[in-house]
Amino acid sequence: MVQTTPKTLSLQLPHELALRVTREQFAVLAAANRELRLERTATGELIVNPPTGGNTGHRNLSITGQLSVWFEANDTQGIAFDSSTGFELPNGANRSPDAAWVSQARWDGLTPEQQDSFIPLCPDFVVELRSKNDTLKDLRAKMEEYRENGAKLGWLIDPKNKRVEIYRPGQAVEVLENPSHLSGETVLPGFSLSLKRVWP
Repeated sequence: MVQTTPKTLSLQLPHELALRVTREQFAVLAAANRELRLERTATGELIVNPPTGGNTGHRNLSITGQLSVWFEANDTQGIAFDSSTGFELPNGANRSPDAAWVSQARWDGLTPEQQDSFIPLCPDFVVELRSKNDTLKDLRAKMEEYRENGAKLGWLIDPKNKRVEIYRPGQAVEVLENPSHLSGETVLPGFSLSLKRVWP
């Protein structure tokens, strides 16, 4: 007898039917659904992010790959993370940026248990890559949330329009049209992201 694997279905919840979960319920859901990218807003609303399409997956690999190369050469400065990592922000939201980095001092300030669970802080550096079905409104709200919770540098990368929005604390959002590279500035010294494989 041949056994088949049940097909996983994704649940779409309109905003008026938003499902709200506690931190504890979210932790149980995330542990039981590791193949899904689940997030939770500060008010407890559950967000189910479906797997990305091929183009977005390829672009995100380029971003995380370049960050990884820089991290390996500068691993005493901090810790880099991919899109499967969950962070619990100070406002209570659970977020998984497409790429992130935390300074060594802040990482070392966590207990081993904290390092092994949803990381209880906001990354110093975050990247959100717009995919085909993402709305700019939602991504911009997420970027503002990162900034309000302590992110020192954030990039919202929009391949569709070849545009990058740069978020820094206490400053207006800087918009770059079709840049070829992005600088990690003083947050990630020496890091330069090439957008060659990110733009369509």
